[in-house]
Parts: sequence; structure tokens; C-alpha cells
Amino acid sequence: MRPRKSGRFVSQLTKSTMAVIMAGGRGERLRHLTRNRAKPAMPFGGKYRIIDFSLSNCVNSGIRQILVLTQYKAHSLIQHVQRGWGYLRGELGEFVQLVPAQQQIGELWYRGTADSVYQNLDIIEAYHPDLVLVLAGDHVYKMDYGPMIAAHVEKDAEITVGVVQVPLTEAHHFGVMTVDNSQRIIRFNEKPANPEPMPGSNDLALASMGIYVFDREFLRQRLAIDALDAQSAHDFGKNIIPQTIGGGRVFAYSFEDVKTAAQAYWRDVGTLDAFYEANMELVYVTPELNLYDEDWPIWTYQEHAPPAKFVLDEDGRRGEAINSLVSGGCIVSGATVRESLLFSNSLINERSQVFRSVLLPNVRVGRNCRINHAILDEGCEVPDGTSIGVDPAADALHFHVTERGVVLVTPEMLQAPAVQRRSAVADMLADLQG
Repeated sequence: MRPRKSGRFVSQLTKSTMAVIMAGGRGERLRHLTRNRAKPAMPFGGKYRIIDFSLSNCVNSGIRQILVLTQYKAHSLIQHVQRGWGYLRGELGEFVQLVPAQQQIGELWYRGTADSVYQNLDIIEAYHPDLVLVLAGDHVYKMDYGPMIAAHVEKDAEITVGVVQVPLTEAHHFGVMTVDNSQRIIRFNEKPANPEPMPGSNDLALASMGIYVFDREFLRQRLAIDALDAQSAHDFGKNIIPQTIGGGRVFAYSFEDVKTAAQAYWRDVGTLDAFYEANMELVYVTPELNLYDEDWPIWTYQEHAPPAKFVLDEDGRRGEAINSLVSGGCIVSGATVRESLLFSNSLINERSQVFRSVLLPNVRVGRNCRINHAILDEGCEVPDGTSIGVDPAADALHFHVTERGVVLVTPEMLQAPAVQRRSAVADMLADLQG
């Protein structure tokens, strides 16, 4: 029997479930973008932060008791959650609580994903939830957790793991598992060097989404045992799941569209190329991730910014954006933006061209610039006459270029003397030609 999408059975279960979102990740594969922020705090989609997707899924699923565990460079994440997620009613038992690492056990910070939950078991148990939903706070997706929780109860599972199909070539980034006909997990390997393909497929693997449902008492017992193991990495994927499979009831839950049974949208934006592509997908006419879905809104902190503005209308100095997303507070002044995503409060000056690029908040692009296939980090001020994504050799000298040729630019890179000289020369040439 397929779990129902909605109804009292599912809603009662979600009401008695506490969500624990692990939001302390460094996101090292995002390189310079996470030097000053945790990965869940990364801007995404023009106006959101990555953690907004996990939080919105919880609220939309009827889960209103949520802990957010932070550790690494958490200031911007804490600030965002405080500003945007303080509307739940504490007197009704609803909350989004930020829980920083507090050295609850001696002088130890969080030693792994499992340890981060173990160190906060006292907070979890104080609210007496029947079930605990453990989530990674750094993935982009829309999911009703109710059917997964219902499947967990129906199968009398001790652990249920949310799973998706991923290309075998990328599976080494994930926990990879094998299941039997009842979806019971019989093997689980965390980030294997040689991932095992799914039965019946040579190019796909079954990967963990970093979503787990536990009975609260079972979770407490397993974490207590793991905490005493000096050899453990204290990680759900490396330790808790594999060690339970042998004698426990551990099941996979496939993340599928409830109506079509097709795999639903889910993205791990853990690399620069993946982050770039996931944002670029949003400019398509009908993107797979629908941000305009009124039935499943993505909630976030709403910055008060004026409407986007497009000014000047003459040949060579026409403010326009084509097949693009442009957020509030942006001004496109006599410039052309094509197939790009502009976050809030960015300014593109006259005779500049932006093509297939992602501009994070508060970016300034000067006159006569060319920006192609690039990610411009928050606060970048691009000097007049600068070309990015045009000359691969020059880009490699001054910026970071990914395997797929996406150019990452940060404010620090633009302040380098060589970049300043390069833009000054280009500006002089433009003046002479003019």
C-alpha cells in the first residue's frame, strides 16, 4: 500500500515528529564561496538561502518543532534564521531553535553528524517527540516528509533513509546502498571509491539524501553506543547506518513524485559546477524546480528592496534582461543581461553584457564589461572594462576556473593589482576606440 499524500494519519505523525537540521557543514568543495559562511547559508535562486528549502519542507509538512545545529562560521546563517524564521508560535509548541556547538560533552565540539545529534539529545528528549527526522541543511529540493514518515511507521522500521538515483560517475560523493525487493537496505557504503550500481542499471546508483527517520528511543540507544566507540567517526553514514543494517530494520524510501512515481527534483549543490548549474536551471522557461508553486511555497527572510529597474533605451545603451531572473533592488542601466540570475541589489552599468552568469547580492558591474559563464560572489565590484569568461588563460591567472569552465570571482580577487591594471588598460582602449 502506498502511503497517502495527506490526511489525518500523516498529519498526526508529522505533528509528533521533531526535525533536526544539521547546518554546520564547511562546504569545502564550494571553495571561496564558503570561506566566510556555512554551506546552508549560501544564497540560492535569487532571494533564498539553501537552508530555506529544508525549513520550508518541514513547515509545509506540518513539522513545527525544528532544531538547527550550527558550528562552522555560522554568523550569517544565524542572522538569516533569526530574521526569517521567528514567526512560529512558541506558546503552541512550535519553534525553530538555533543550537550552536556548546561543548556539551567535555571540551569536544561536534565530531561528526551523529555526534552533533548526540550532544543535543537532552533538548530533543525534553519535548518527547515520537519520531526524529534528521536532515542535511545543504540540499535543494521540495519534499513532503509526511509519506516518508508514514512509510517508516508502516514498515515498523528502526531507521528509514531517503534515497535518490544518481549517475554512477558522481556516486562517490554520497552514501551508496543496495536494497532488496522490500526496500530493506542490505548494504551501505559512505562515499565509496568504487560505487555499486543499482540492480538492472550500469550507470545509476542509489544514494542517500542525508534524510533519516528514527524512533526517538532507538536513536538515543544507538547514539549512546556510538559515543563510547573511540574508533568511530561518529557519523550517520559511516557508522550508525552500516552498523544497524546487520541486525536492525533499515529501509530505503525513494524520493518520487507522489502522482507520477518519477524521481522528484533534488540537488546536492556541493561543488561550484553543481551550484552554478542548479541556479542556471531556474532561468529555463519551465524549470524542474518550480519556485512559483503556491501549494508548496519556499519561505525566506524578505529583504525590503525596491522593484528591479531597467533604464536607458538607445542602441548600445538599452537596459534589458532576456530569459533571466532579476531580484528586487537590481538596476540594469543601459546594459544587457541574458540567461542569467541576479540576486538582490545588483547594478549593471551601461554597455556591459552579462551572459549565463550568477551574480550574488550587492554586486556592481562597471561600464563596458563582459561577464560570461561566471559566478560573482556577494559584494563584488567589477571595474570598468573588465572581461570575465572571455579569455580562459587570463581568467586562470586572476580567478578560479572550474573543470567545466565556470569562472568564480570574489571581491578579494578583483582587488588584486593585476586585475586592476588589466581593467584600466581595457578602459583606456575603449576610450580610444570611442
